[in-house]
Amino acid sequence: MRRRVKKAYAAAGVDIALGNRVKKGLQEKVRSTFGPEVLGRIGGFGGLFRADFGGLREPVLVSSVDGVGTKLKVAIALGRHESIAQDLVNHCINDIAVIGARPLFFLDYIGAKRLDPIVFAQLISGFTKACKEGGCALIGGETAQMPDVYRAGEYDLVGCIVGLVDRQKMLDGSRIVPSDVLIGLPSNGLHTNGFSLARKILLGEMRMDLSRKIDGISRPLGEELLRIHRNYQPLLASIPHRLLKGAAHITGGGLIDNLPRILPGTCDGLIKTSSWSVPAIFRLIQRGGAIANDEMYEVFNMGIGMVLVVSKVHAPEVLALSKGKVIGQVTPGSGKILLN
Repeated sequence: MRRRVKKAYAAAGVDIALGNRVKKGLQEKVRSTFGPEVLGRIGGFGGLFRADFGGLREPVLVSSVDGVGTKLKVAIALGRHESIAQDLVNHCINDIAVIGARPLFFLDYIGAKRLDPIVFAQLISGFTKACKEGGCALIGGETAQMPDVYRAGEYDLVGCIVGLVDRQKMLDGSRIVPSDVLIGLPSNGLHTNGFSLARKILLGEMRMDLSRKIDGISRPLGEELLRIHRNYQPLLASIPHRLLKGAAHITGGGLIDNLPRILPGTCDGLIKTSSWSVPAIFRLIQRGGAIANDEMYEVFNMGIGMVLVVSKVHAPEVLALSKGKVIGQVTPGSGKILLN
């Protein structure tokens, strides 16, 4: 009987055969996100997308790359991986939507010590679901087995997105002036930012279990933390361009660091923090860690996942379309955010 010899690469921790088995059946799932613009076959050296700029006077490609941070730790602890993949797609879509772009295609990176077939299948399911809902193609990706980099049972995710906008319809904040109104759109919890601090306080200092039910929160702690990052692009696309002067995705850095990215240097943003109800999860983190108010608004979204800047005269119309709330206004200043 012939003795089976273990291959050297597999002995070093990289199992090519496992990678091939895990990816089997991937084609049909990914192909479900394709439109007629996607060319070529899945698994090639590069994704092919036939660009059609018809109707655009000056087409501009908009790109972004991002990850989901240590929210991964919660997903891994609970064995819930589909939602974290949706988080990544939606986060990337939002980052280009604030410029006025619609997504064209998305690429993912999965890095792990060893590929787990169940985890991989859930991740691909999440990517395809979010891409279909977001109107973009999952055009390619990379799976890397790196036993000397990643710990057993852990993995990392990165996403890259490319979108399209007509230059004359770009949102760059250049038309923002004092007296403009700030409209906040509600977040779906923490989204994908601040998890290193949230985990340190909730799971470390407060010793909470992810299955614990908490007063004021309708779901167990783990499910609350894994709520999917909201995709705001369809809502933004439904608002006529002429009504918007700027939009800010409230991610890492919170309102304090993200809103200034679109404000002219001669303007400040005055935020009235009492104008919306801060979700209980943020108050729990603040109490548990005795965190100063200013720092909370610099780390977390505090219940506002997107801010729109509009003129005072257009505010009622945008409020009706967005179902958002007025959370402040633009004032003369030097590009800072002031909490009131």
